[in-house]
Amino acid sequence: MELIQNTPDLSAYLAADEAIDHEDPVVRETACRLAEGVADSYAYARAAYEFVRDTVPHSQDSGDLRVTWRASDVLRWRTGICYAKAHALAALLRAEDIPTALCYQRLAHDGGGGYAVHGLVAVRFNGAWHRQDPRGNKPGLSAQFSLAGERLAFVPDPESNELDYPVLYAEPHPAVLSALRAAPDRPRLWKTLPTAL
Repeated sequence: MELIQNTPDLSAYLAADEAIDHEDPVVRETACRLAEGVADSYAYARAAYEFVRDTVPHSQDSGDLRVTWRASDVLRWRTGICYAKAHALAALLRAEDIPTALCYQRLAHDGGGGYAVHGLVAVRFNGAWHRQDPRGNKPGLSAQFSLAGERLAFVPDPESNELDYPVLYAEPHPAVLSALRAAPDRPRLWKTLPTAL
């Protein structure tokens, strides 16, 4: 699949915004801590990915009722669903000048014939984009940081009308951000997740 930037301006994939608030002290301090002792930007990107994947539990898995959407809140409270964790990883990578996009999949949701949009990031190295899924591993899901072939948590099944969206967004998709901001708690968020972009 060819990944398509929604803006040709690469600097947009380094920018801070309300959700990817990489100028916040919590994000900056976390980025500085992760950057200590790493050899290069590749090693930093892997360290940031593994930090978000492994130390920020997916709130559905952990049972946390809070809804986070700002990167700083995800890192501060150590909870979030896939979108929030993607925002946190994007902020940590952008804080160290690594171009990072937000990207999405449409997946079957809750076994009831419905769908939900799943959030990922893509990092740019050596002139190419590489998708990464910081959702968090659990039995049956094993995502890994990789620049040599995708190792995502989910592979969409076209026969089930699942799909990968090819667009790389510089900012969170409005449907995603609206759902996160409007939800008073995770159980209600789960009922209002975007079903498509």
